[in-house]
Amino acid sequence: MRNVLLATGLIASSFTAHAANLTTEELRIEKAASAMPNVVTAFSDDIASFNKEWQGARNYQQASDLIDDYSKQLWRKAKTRINQTNSYDDRELYWARLLSSKIIRTEKPLFTLSNSEQSALLTMLENGSRGRTDLDYSKKTDKKILITGFDPFLLDRNINQSNPSGVAALLLDGQVINHNGVTAEINAVMIPVRYEDFDQGIIESLLAPYYALNNVDMVATISMGGKDFDLERFPGKRRSVTAPDNANIVYGGTATAPKISSLNDRPLPGNEFVQFSLPVKQMQKATGPFTINDNHKVVTLEKAFEPKTLKELEGAIAVKGGGGGYLSNEISYRSIRLRDELNSDIPTGHIHTPRIAQFEPETEAKIVKQIQAMLEQSLSAL
Repeated sequence: MRNVLLATGLIASSFTAHAANLTTEELRIEKAASAMPNVVTAFSDDIASFNKEWQGARNYQQASDLIDDYSKQLWRKAKTRINQTNSYDDRELYWARLLSSKIIRTEKPLFTLSNSEQSALLTMLENGSRGRTDLDYSKKTDKKILITGFDPFLLDRNINQSNPSGVAALLLDGQVINHNGVTAEINAVMIPVRYEDFDQGIIESLLAPYYALNNVDMVATISMGGKDFDLERFPGKRRSVTAPDNANIVYGGTATAPKISSLNDRPLPGNEFVQFSLPVKQMQKATGPFTINDNHKVVTLEKAFEPKTLKELEGAIAVKGGGGGYLSNEISYRSIRLRDELNSDIPTGHIHTPRIAQFEPETEAKIVKQIQAMLEQSLSAL
């Protein structure tokens, strides 16, 4: 009880006074704490300790060392917690990260912090707590698999929303899987649901080293989708939905005027559609309660249809790829486009999971189990 009160006090402290300094995501903390206090206060001891150490930091190096250690600790503890509790809850890490970034924005250390230094420290917090600094294939396995999951999203609709892809990332990171004697180590990264991060090249900077060196055996991006599992064969280039991201940015693309996103302040290069290269037939052998679809559906300015080959899409303008017109589709497009540009032969593609309503731990358990089975079955083709 003391921890809940402590964390609740931290959430409420100076909230109104500092509101102008907070991001859209951080401004939701108060509502989240009211709706699901046990989720938001899951890391209350760690956050309170970080707050104290942050306010006592005497110089930038000390602050940098603190955040480097703390962000990695958050990622490790979130993985340990979800495995030990069998909670299937990715939300605790999401809100702990926001409580921590709020501290960096609003609480003053013992030295003058410039805007650029604050930005660098916030980036460090993001990278460490999302698993980007933990991408170490340290186990002696036959294969290496990289997966990505997403944060919860559309939180103004459901503040207590969870995301099965984030649950999968936390549970499968660092795991060793086996199929018919072939072993693989899985590493995972959590991706923000923010257009700006994509426009600034977060996916390209994450994946370019692997494609350049061909030093993993498969890249599977994962997000929450529809009724069953969909393997998205033809991702499209453009954004075409009015759904906001987690920063409440609406990009402006529509079904009649889809927009091309950016890459480091320039229009994203590449063809209108690309084709994934996941081992479909093997992955469809994974048993579980959900159907695994080889999804060929796309929407162009001319029509909606299911092409059998990429050639059928030549000259078409993408409205929706197999994964839609939002960031789920875009992470797939960007990863495959980059793979092709760097002449990599790493099998790459997107797994859309079944959709959940807010938080459904029993369903999410089944989803993660079937994702693991899909990855295991894929080993026979890698």
